Amino acid sequence: MAFDAIETPFGESGRIVGGSATYLAWSASNFVKPVNQISVIGEDFPESELSALAGRGVHLEGVQRKMGQKSFFWAGRYHMDMNTRDTLDTQLNVLADFNPVVPDSYQGSEFLMLGNLMPSLQLSVIRQLKQRPRLIVMDTMNFWMDIAMDDLLVTLREVDVLMVNDSEARQLSGEFSLVKAAKAIRKMGPRFLVIKKGEHGALLFHEDQVFFAPALPLEDVFDPTGAGDTFAGGFIGHLAATRDISFDNMKSAIIKGSALASFCVEKFGTSRMKEISAADIDQRIQQFVDLVNFEITLAG
Repeated sequence: MAFDAIETPFGESGRIVGGSATYLAWSASNFVKPVNQISVIGEDFPESELSALAGRGVHLEGVQRKMGQKSFFWAGRYHMDMNTRDTLDTQLNVLADFNPVVPDSYQGSEFLMLGNLMPSLQLSVIRQLKQRPRLIVMDTMNFWMDIAMDDLLVTLREVDVLMVNDSEARQLSGEFSLVKAAKAIRKMGPRFLVIKKGEHGALLFHEDQVFFAPALPLEDVFDPTGAGDTFAGGFIGHLAATRDISFDNMKSAIIKGSALASFCVEKFGTSRMKEISAADIDQRIQQFVDLVNFEITLAG
């Protein structure tokens, strides 16, 4: 839960609310309530944003507010292709000495989504849970592979589903082929692997099964920040709502996550996520179905 300042070829956001946990909560709360949030914010984080999340069924007992300190801040500039970006500024602020604490009221949570953060903090949350969740999903990135690989490998042994993008999958596995990369990564612990490919969709791997979900071709991609977290929120939200962690249901979860991510990129920050209705989501999911649905008659 943080502040971002984003520049794209289409405009500048100024200072807006962002952060992995914020996007995850807005997304997951479309499908399941309550969402038990764990994060850290500074004195500067707006009360109105917390109230809006609470109104969506997000429990905030696990969100630590550090008075006299500032929230995490990231500034970045996207290139014309919207897949590459430059970091202009990073201020850790309250994140520098964050020690997540799982409240007693969160014990017994059946689904755990570990947003992109230091692997040692992700592991700390897992180990504070007295009962292992039915499903633990983890997001990570190349930065942690560069500076905290040992911690990352320890945490990977504890999770069921890993989410990375294609370049991160290649870096983590040392394999260029994503099929070989998936096999190597699943030997590290996760039974399922989701490889995000941005505007080219997402892949789901489990044992010998592979599923590919396309990304919806959009007329306007305004701001990709938070799209991956929104995808993850839709994915875990659907699984938690249905309480079905089969490979087939994960296919549906990927489509729902992709649908929500396609909304997220249409405006700066979380503003689009605050506008959409259940009917909007259903309509967008139908567009995904129409995109890939076809019949073919084989000769002979």
